[in-house]
Amino acid sequence: MGLAEPDADSQAAAFRAVRDELTAALGAASIMGVYGSLGPFYDSGPLWGTPFLRWRDRPNTLELRAGKAGPELILQPTDPVENWFWRQGIGEEHSITGFFGSRNDPSNGGLGFPGGWDARSWETVTGALADFLGTLPAETTALGTSVSMPIYGHLPEGGAPILFDVSCRDRLSLGCFAPDDIDPSALGWGTADHHPGTRNVWPDDDDPQWRIDAGGPGEPSGRALAETLVATARAVGVRTPADLIVGGEASYMDAYHVRFYGLGLKTG
Repeated sequence: MGLAEPDADSQAAAFRAVRDELTAALGAASIMGVYGSLGPFYDSGPLWGTPFLRWRDRPNTLELRAGKAGPELILQPTDPVENWFWRQGIGEEHSITGFFGSRNDPSNGGLGFPGGWDARSWETVTGALADFLGTLPAETTALGTSVSMPIYGHLPEGGAPILFDVSCRDRLSLGCFAPDDIDPSALGWGTADHHPGTRNVWPDDDDPQWRIDAGGPGEPSGRALAETLVATARAVGVRTPADLIVGGEASYMDAYHVRFYGLGLKTG
């Protein structure tokens, strides 16, 4: 549909511009999301991110997706693309990637949702978080939305306190609610003085003391951020991936109810 410079900023801006035009003409998309590493029908997507929007209808669906050179607008039969998605719900690690959001709208009547999968090792959690965080600010910028994701951890002594806050619109910020008996700075965290841009996200004294400003489109080091989160969770005492929980608050992005399939973490 259009060409854009290959950098993440340009690609996200080009997608966002087309998204705004289509929304003005057609109304809000029925579905929005990110393909992750499993692009449509296993086609690999661009490295900067793989956002998509769908205006769902019968028998066809109009989809705006991130192409390799710029945004692409595709008219495709509704059933095959949805059946492909449904068939991925086999429960194996990484069987579904990215995230999927739908509006409460008549256009989504009869829409089905596949089952997810559970991460079975810290290595899997690290890889899934790396994929998610590395492209997140480009994708939220492109989609014109934001993520606000608390992450909780079940601890051996009981309770499931909030450990992290992931906030992303045009920049990705991570916050950590660390107990006093660990040293977050040794794990890669800084304070608001080290990351002053995070004050735009967390301006108050009771906000997370420990923070990382991971940057905008194309800037986050997904692997390093994921390793910091996992190392911190384990240092706090989270024993298994099953004890790391995405807060249910994250499931609502604007008017969309979202399933974070690619993380392999429970939502509670």
